Order: sequence, then C-alpha cells, then structure tokens
Amino acid sequence: MCKVLDKINTPKDLKVLSRNELIQLCGEIRQQMIWRLSATGGHVGSNLAIIEATVALHYVFNSPVDKIIFDVSHQCYTHKLLTGRKAAYTDPAKFSSVSGFTNPAESEHDIFSIGHTSTAISLACGMAKGRDVKGECHNVIALVGDGALSGGEAFEGLNNAAALGSNIILIINDNDMSIAENHGGLYQNLRLLRETDGRADCNFFRALGFDYSFVRDGNDFNEIVAALEKVKDTDHPVVIHMCTVKGKGYRFAETDKENWHYMGPFDIDTGNPRQGVVPAETYEALTAAYLTDKMRIDPAVTAITAGTPKVLGFEEELRNQFPKQFVDVGIAEGHAVAMISGIAKAGGKPVFGVSSSFLQRTYDQLSSDLALNHSPAVILVFFAGIGGGSQTHMGVFDISLAANIPGIVYLAPTCKEEYFSMLEWGLNQTEHPVIIRVPGATTVSRDAVLLSEYSYPAKYEIVEHGTTVAILALGKFFKLGESVRQKLLAEHGINATLINPRYASVVDKTMLGALPEYGHRLIVTLEDGVIDGGFGEKVTRFYGASSVKVLNFGAKKEFVNHVAAEEQYGRYHLTENQIISDILELL
Repeated sequence: MCKVLDKINTPKDLKVLSRNELIQLCGEIRQQMIWRLSATGGHVGSNLAIIEATVALHYVFNSPVDKIIFDVSHQCYTHKLLTGRKAAYTDPAKFSSVSGFTNPAESEHDIFSIGHTSTAISLACGMAKGRDVKGECHNVIALVGDGALSGGEAFEGLNNAAALGSNIILIINDNDMSIAENHGGLYQNLRLLRETDGRADCNFFRALGFDYSFVRDGNDFNEIVAALEKVKDTDHPVVIHMCTVKGKGYRFAETDKENWHYMGPFDIDTGNPRQGVVPAETYEALTAAYLTDKMRIDPAVTAITAGTPKVLGFEEELRNQFPKQFVDVGIAEGHAVAMISGIAKAGGKPVFGVSSSFLQRTYDQLSSDLALNHSPAVILVFFAGIGGGSQTHMGVFDISLAANIPGIVYLAPTCKEEYFSMLEWGLNQTEHPVIIRVPGATTVSRDAVLLSEYSYPAKYEIVEHGTTVAILALGKFFKLGESVRQKLLAEHGINATLINPRYASVVDKTMLGALPEYGHRLIVTLEDGVIDGGFGEKVTRFYGASSVKVLNFGAKKEFVNHVAAEEQYGRYHLTENQIISDILELL
C-alpha cells in the first residue's frame, strides 16, 4: 500500500502534505513507476530521473494556471500520475488509457502534444509572449533535458527567451546523457558547471543574459523546491541548471543508462527483458556489419547519427572502434543532413541513419543543402510505415516529404538483398543524394533482380506476368502484393501482374506505358505510407485522362495515437480481402 500516493489525485493534494510526506511520496512513485514500467515498458531512465523535480514543480507552482512544458515529454509519467491519471500507473486494466507523451486531449495540465526534442523553449517563449500581450500573470516553465540542448531549435529558443524581458523559467535537467552519451561543445560547459557547482566564469547561460542558479542534486526534493521557490513569479528570464541521475533508484538503469533509456517489459529483480520472439537478424545489425566492413577498408566512409546510434546498429563498442568515422551530431537532424552534404562535397562517403519520424525535422536541409547541391550522400530511413505507436512518432510521412524534392533518388527495397544492392550503389555513385527506406523491422529474403545502378530513369521489376490487373507493391508492402495476387488467382481466376517498383520518387514511364498494351485495365498501388503526395499518386497522375483505372492503397493523412497497426490496416482497406473486394468492384 502506498500510504501517501493513495491520497493524491490532483496537484492540489500536494499542497497540504508535509515535507517528509512529499519525500515519501517521491519514493512511492518511484517504486510504482518501476513496477508499471516492468509490465509495459517505456522510457525508464528519463522518468526515474525526474520524479522529485516533477513533484516539486506541482508542489511549488499552480498547474494548469502556471504552464509546465516538457521537452520531448517522454519524461512526463510522474506529471500524468499527479494530474488525474493515477490509475494509468496503478491499475493494469488502465495501463493503455494514456500515451507516453503529453497530450492535451487527456488533461488540461498537458499544454502540447510533444514527442520530438528541442522544442519546449520555443513553445514556452510563445506561451509567455501570448500571456504578456493579453496582460495575464502566471509562470511559464520549460523542462529541458536528455540531450535536447543539442538541437538547433533549442539554441534558437534560448536566444529569444533570454531577451523576453518577462517571466520564463527554463529548467535544464542535466543527467550527462542524451539517449547515448552527449556530444558537442555545449556539454563541455555543462560539465564545467557541474564540476564547479555552477560557479565557473565560463557560463553559457549567463553569457546569453539569463539569471542562472545551480542545483547540485536535482533528486534532492528539498534542494529543488528551494530553487523553484526562489524563481516563482520572477519578472525576467531565468535558468535553473539541475543535475539528476538518469535511471535514479533502479540499479540496472543507473548502471546502463543508454540501454535503459527505453526498455520493453522487464523483470524487476534481474533487469532481464521479457521478450517474445527475438528476430534472428535485424536490418540495424546487418547495416552496422556492412558499414564497419566498408569503414575498415575505406577511410572516406563515415557513419552519421543524430543522437540515435543504435538506429544504425552501432553499439558503444563499435562506436569506440571508429572514433573518426562514426559521428554523433547530437539530436540535430537538420545539422546532420547539411553535414553529410558537406562530407560528400569534400569527397567523403557519408551514410546518415535516421528514424522516419525524425526525418521530418530536416526538410529545408534535404531540399536546399543536399538536393539543390547534388551532394552524393546516403540517408537510411528506419522504422518507416504504419505502426501502433504515438502520434508524435508516426513513420508514414517520409515518402511524401522527401520523395518530391527534385534530385533525390528515393529507393524502397523489398528485401535485404535489394537493400544492400541499393546501399552499395548509393555509397559509390557520385551524382545523386540517395535515400533508402529500410524494409521493415525484421529481414526478408527474396530472389530479386538486382541492378548495377539505380539512377534515373527508373526501372521497375516485373516479378510475375499476368493481365487485366497490375499490382505495384512498394517496398515492405511487396509481401502484401504477393498475397493479393495469389488470392486473386486462386479464388477468382484473375492472373494479375506483380511489379516491384523499387523507386518511391519517380515512375517507370516505359513500363507503365506498356501495361495497357498488354491488356491491363486496372493498376493497383500498395504503399506503407500516406497516399497524399505518395508513390501511388504519381502512378495515378501518369495515367491521367486515359481509360486505365488506378486504385491507390495506403494510409490516410491523419494523426494516429496508439492504434494497433492491424486496426489501421482495416481502417485503410489494406487487408487482402478488402483490397481484393475493391479490385473486383472496380472491374
């Protein structure tokens, strides 16, 4: 039984507690959080680090009148527990009732839906300015940590916040980590400030113009409360530099901070994952093996990450083996894309690995810095497609976003053989920026027809010849195309042509032009991404006013929050039976 936690349902309930009870509450929340995370998985390290600070924030300030904005917001679990959603952390039947990020649809205490990093300071600047022009009076607090300061928007926000001239409180949660280790010159100054208890003359925040205070132990409830009470209702911009321990209170998370940044369900006593079927091989591991082989032979090959080294399969041991050829730019995808353009222009062979949802953070660099300059760099897009995660981390927009930029060759392999064929070509060609959409979480093999080069004009692969219907199944959805074709033939006697398009960015005009000549009346496109602006629409536009009909299958343009992929497939008519039904109806 949690003696204090049982009494807490809203932040107001904190106000009547004694300091000893508040400290006890922090311990009870920590044990409750470890128990809940062991069952569901989630962001372990960041949430355990911030329990005392979150309780202190709600004890000192008056949410939702005072606005608390969590950068990334993956550290908001204690905040949610204190703001009317306790059951989601204490009752297994309600574990799935909240998302892992702040969400205004859940509570008035959640100001923004946030899942990408480095945005909170800018959002807080806007909230403060909106307050000021309306003549209102309340505190605006941004809690920033886990490497967020390495993102460019954080620097822009700091620059503007320092000159705001009114109440804005920035809490820098310094646990000396991003997802992996921190990278960048700013973190040298944070280390100096930690080592001198904030007294070093060289102080980045004071140089910008902030009033600055240092909290040695941000996991000491009394110490952080004292710091917050001093700045409450301030009339000028302030920074509280607070040191915390990532994974605080759970020894496995404290010892192995990188792996415990995010963890699936685990056994509390041993820290061992409660895994289901573990893939025999993954594209991340295979990519790391491929790149390290190349890096040993060719010093020009450089692997780039923006704060997520394991996306490329680079565990700490591998990173240490290649200190010059493996570059972590911090959580700064825009900078990473501009940097690989520069590396390529200088004669290097850069490969940037990024999650699909994070590619969205770098449109201008993709367009102006990379494509406009024809820099022959390679970008590998992982975790793309329809998934069951948060609306902040959707991976369905990358094709529409990047494949419509002139000059970018956007490739969608169907299997690992094609993937490495495309990667080999992309790494050695010197004319195009190349993006390759990694085909899924687990590897697939196929006897694909591999090309020696994948530059334009596009060349599609006809895998099965047929008539009447042609199915163009892009990338990971090639298996779906195979299943639909087999079922059409077995159950309806329709012998469809099956095509692997290979390219998400352009169409094979020669092949598409020939399909009607061979009796194809209906063209079906399948893509694991949004239809709007996607691959299928390019095919539809090609046929235009001709008599050929086109059916585009893919995701709807919408934000989807924690909806199972299978449910989304049904919603978007992406099951075999639904696709076949639509085909038969149109025929």
